[in-house]
Amino acid sequence: MLNFLFPNHCFDSITEIHCDWLREQEIYSILLDVDSTLKYYRSKTLLPDIAEWLNRKREQGFEFCLLSNGRRRRIEQLANELDLPFLAPAYKPFPSGCRRAMKMLYLDPDYTALVGDQIFADVMAANLAGIRSILVKPLRPEEEPFFARMKRPFERVVLSYYNKTLLHQDSRDS
Repeated sequence: MLNFLFPNHCFDSITEIHCDWLREQEIYSILLDVDSTLKYYRSKTLLPDIAEWLNRKREQGFEFCLLSNGRRRRIEQLANELDLPFLAPAYKPFPSGCRRAMKMLYLDPDYTALVGDQIFADVMAANLAGIRSILVKPLRPEEEPFFARMKRPFERVVLSYYNKTLLHQDSRDS
């Protein structure tokens, strides 16, 4: 019923997503949310460990595209610094941004995922676009604007339900 709100995978941080795991999942192209996923909301640059993670994954042959609801000029500046393609604003949770990015870069949805920190934007957009959704914990959520912070309690409810659903499925599988 609410499956479009449930992430396919969850990690504490984007840096926990390893090359071997991506290959096992047959994920070779990754759409990346920007704010609170790759960098602090008010920061203009990536955290060093995230920049290193991104560089390692690119060296391993993974493709990336920044996909943000942020203003085009701000995201374009970061994309140029990182030498990455981008789409902004993406109008998540609508799936059209994911589809446009994949079309722009000739990405196959079967091998593409979106990594982001918000259920009601990133996870929904990915699921509605038919690609895999990977939820990470937000970086410094207290710095986010009010409209992002006001969704966090509802996300906790969805995640609680999601975790109960997983536990229920695991107990049936045992």
